[in-house]
Amino acid sequence: MQRHFRNTALAGAAAVFLTFGAATAQAEDIPANDGLNATYWMQNAVEYKANAYALYQLAMVRLDQALADKSWTAALEQTGDYQSKPPAVILDIDETVLDNSPYQAWIVEKDKYYSSKTWTPFVESQTSRVIPGSLEFTKYAVSKGVKVIYVSNRKEHEEAATRANLKKFGYPVDEDTDVVLVRGEKEEWKSSNKTPRREAVVANYRVLLQLGDNLGDFTDENVGGSPSERLETYKKYQAMWGKQWIMFANPTYGSWEGAAINNNWKASSSEKRAMKHAIMDEWEGPK
Repeated sequence: MQRHFRNTALAGAAAVFLTFGAATAQAEDIPANDGLNATYWMQNAVEYKANAYALYQLAMVRLDQALADKSWTAALEQTGDYQSKPPAVILDIDETVLDNSPYQAWIVEKDKYYSSKTWTPFVESQTSRVIPGSLEFTKYAVSKGVKVIYVSNRKEHEEAATRANLKKFGYPVDEDTDVVLVRGEKEEWKSSNKTPRREAVVANYRVLLQLGDNLGDFTDENVGGSPSERLETYKKYQAMWGKQWIMFANPTYGSWEGAAINNNWKASSSEKRAMKHAIMDEWEGPK
């Protein structure tokens, strides 16, 4: 028995050594990619999953508070006599409800970049996953009589696949009311700015909460501005974060990166990296 165990252990060690050696050899062929850590974190880190789940747990608490307070609204566009309107919540889809990290991983592994020519086929494959806590929250909202509305910058031709992907997991998607408001669905919705779509929602509902992973999911103010301008917007609405507005972490992409590179998406990877380095606050180092 002891000899068998020793032989098995040696064989296992040899297999690990060979695997490690092969991985080391292959590593020399893998190009550096700025999205590796962020994508790995979103796919594998329990810290990310716990953070997302906790935010949705907070959203349930805030939902109950909002239902009890008729003056509560999460939409800056909401004015007039909205108190008696039926309640609704607005959720972004990508990296708020659905996890698209397989697409980001493809970008990293193949050393590619975002393009509608590759993004649309990914959407149509309906392989987006569930963000931890999102399914429970949307079902909880429906159980409380709250309409769940998705406002996404996915495009009109991607709506059918998006709806199917949501339904596959059991997210509430009404058939009698349009609750998936995508970019370009109407003439006035062609822009990535979400204000016109939020205005369409507040015309019929009292918006209790807004949930997203990007500044534009809450306000279009300074979304495309400089880092300092965006910081001012964050401070201006600081009382709403964690209350009416729930922001999810997304280090893989977003308007934050555009701000860092002056929205010059045609710049090379090295140029983008240089611009990011230039605006970072750096410690002077040990004396």
